[in-house]
Amino acid sequence: MSLQPRVLIVEDESPIAELIAVNLRHNGFQPVWAEDGVSAQREMDAVLPDVILLDWMLPGQSGIVLAKKWRADARTRGIPILMLTARGDEPDRVAGLDAGADDYITKPFSTQEMLARIRAVLRRRAPEQVSDSVAIGALTLDAATHRVSWQGQALKVGPTEFKLLHYLMKHSERVHSRSQLLDKIWGDHVFIEERTVDVHVKRLRESLGAAGTMVETVRGAGYRLTAQV
Repeated sequence: MSLQPRVLIVEDESPIAELIAVNLRHNGFQPVWAEDGVSAQREMDAVLPDVILLDWMLPGQSGIVLAKKWRADARTRGIPILMLTARGDEPDRVAGLDAGADDYITKPFSTQEMLARIRAVLRRRAPEQVSDSVAIGALTLDAATHRVSWQGQALKVGPTEFKLLHYLMKHSERVHSRSQLLDKIWGDHVFIEERTVDVHVKRLRESLGAAGTMVETVRGAGYRLTAQV
């Protein structure tokens, strides 16, 4: 990451984009503005940003469509995405997380909140590197090769779900609260809602297929991974 983290602002309303860009520049970031999905893709093809501020409502392709596209591409998969949205409703926020956003900011938002969230996702982008492997029953995870398998069959697991699974497997049979998981998987979570954990656990279970039952919900306490299924 450069000394001045590059922030791609995908926002069709120029007054909002200019205000964000000015504040970012004053705080040591390098803002780049794109007003729609086409120009955003052009910027991504040229130079990958360190973080993306992505508006939900855009002309042409929506922010949700773009987030899904970038998460599906190996080149752009690891870039943190902060969804900018005027939609404060829970289903919409969950839809943003489901599309691959790391966090969301509901308009109107303060400059300090925006900067804090950007710094938080950038800190989380460089977690401690793990290169070990672990097996619980027929479920195996190799951190070095980033592979997960169940009964010898390879499973496709997203990057955040992989980190979550790795932590749960390393500490199997123990119950972990949502806040503990946020600390361990996401790092600084001052602005991350605990609901985020539920979304990623749901995605992890879906990725694991038949092994998904190993990830148990402990009502009122959190989650645990168990071999006793």
